Amino acid sequence: MSKIALISCVSKKLPCASKAKDLYVSSLFKYNLKYAKSLNPDKIFILSAKYGLVDLEREIEPYDKTLNNMTSEEIRKWADCVIDQIKKEVDLEEDEFIFLAGEKYRKYLLPHISNYQIPLEGLRIGEQLQYLKKRVSNE
Repeated sequence: MSKIALISCVSKKLPCASKAKDLYVSSLFKYNLKYAKSLNPDKIFILSAKYGLVDLEREIEPYDKTLNNMTSEEIRKWADCVIDQIKKEVDLEEDEFIFLAGEKYRKYLLPHISNYQIPLEGLRIGEQLQYLKKRVSNE
């Protein structure tokens, strides 16, 4: 069984094409990534509103797209594409997923996944940052 961390994209990005792990520059993203790494997962992916499931090392262009202004139907289609991408990488039944992503990013993915954790569930952005800082501050 593998452990997979999924981190949602953020709006604050570098202005040029970069590796996905470097493109997103908000504190929340950086702390989510540090926290994800501290869990020693087998894989970490970013859930991108534009590109779907993105490997940390993949070079991508900056974009201005968010699930926040998409309809439920558009988000459902996005999630279906992400599930297809995930199936090529890992096992939805066996593997354990750690979601470091908001409700919109999880909603249509969770029904397809058997084992998952949502450590930041119910926390507002400031509370998420506090939670993450406490857990990665000694790195």
